[in-house]
Amino acid sequence: MGFAKKLALAGLIILGLYTLKTHGFFIGKGNENAVCEEETEINEEKTAPPSPAIEKSGEETFAQEEGEGSPEDPGPEETIQETIIEDPQPLRSYMETSWKEEILETNIKGGLSIKNATSYDVDAGALLSQGPSVTLPAEGPQILIMHTHGSEAYTQAGLDHYEANDDHRTENKEFNIIRIGDELTSIFEQAGLRVLHDREIYDYPSYTGSYNRSGAAVEKYLQEYPDIAVVLDVHRDALGANGVVYKTMAEEEGVCASQIMLLAGSDNSGLDHPYWQDNLSLALYLQNAVSARHPSLMRPVSLVKERYNQQLTRGSLIIEVGSSGNTLQEALAAIRLFADAAAPALLELTEQ
Repeated sequence: MGFAKKLALAGLIILGLYTLKTHGFFIGKGNENAVCEEETEINEEKTAPPSPAIEKSGEETFAQEEGEGSPEDPGPEETIQETIIEDPQPLRSYMETSWKEEILETNIKGGLSIKNATSYDVDAGALLSQGPSVTLPAEGPQILIMHTHGSEAYTQAGLDHYEANDDHRTENKEFNIIRIGDELTSIFEQAGLRVLHDREIYDYPSYTGSYNRSGAAVEKYLQEYPDIAVVLDVHRDALGANGVVYKTMAEEEGVCASQIMLLAGSDNSGLDHPYWQDNLSLALYLQNAVSARHPSLMRPVSLVKERYNQQLTRGSLIIEVGSSGNTLQEALAAIRLFADAAAPALLELTEQ
């Protein structure tokens, strides 16, 4: 090939390469790295988890709800058999929910123990030994299960997805705390207990006044069925501090379950509550029965200053099933363990 032809061919090649580059069909190595870096920055911005909004503990929420003032720091803890009560500590690595919250698992040692937030000296051993003062009637409804905060829900996971009305709250009764009440009712009834389950939601659309509304409902039930001996207000807790949300987990073999806490009110707020020691005795009775079969399921019994409508009967308690960091399935597993152990204990209180 002649020199002139070679020169012309080289010119055509240079012109073609220039055209490809100027029209965006050719990207050099440096440009490719720049695009990857830009995409990486965008992806990180989209997936970076926001700081979780920490809910207040159940005790704080209840105190503000009933208008009796925020609780002070817990007082000295009463224990039986020198059981040590530990604050929540992370045990396993965290997971992220669909809300990108940081959740840490914790196990709070309970057993036969009381977390006492009142100014009273409580002889837990004496209360346990004397037994509960309630007697379940031989006929008619024996137990009322209800939910002051019926919209409380759990962390969405697996197939358990719901339309949230607020953070960890929904009116969908298949996914909120009322579902836990359904399970508790079913197991109690299968054991031979006679149960009324109030499936109304009292905390939505207005959270304020929930206890006034639920208290009025309990009074109405008691007017119609005055022999009801036990009223169980079923909730889920919310635990968090320093940017971390905790999910309580029992350490029972072969099951993935949250923990459960029984809460008893008192008259330490200054409001009349003649039955608080009766309620506490029932809590210790159930705590003892459940802990004997499932040693890691129960958190310490919580004794607080406020009443939460428990002045209405000698057998009124709040049951906290898991926390907002738990899943619905973990809470369902927990209430099944609780109910299987608590039902026989309650049957023993039936009037002969």
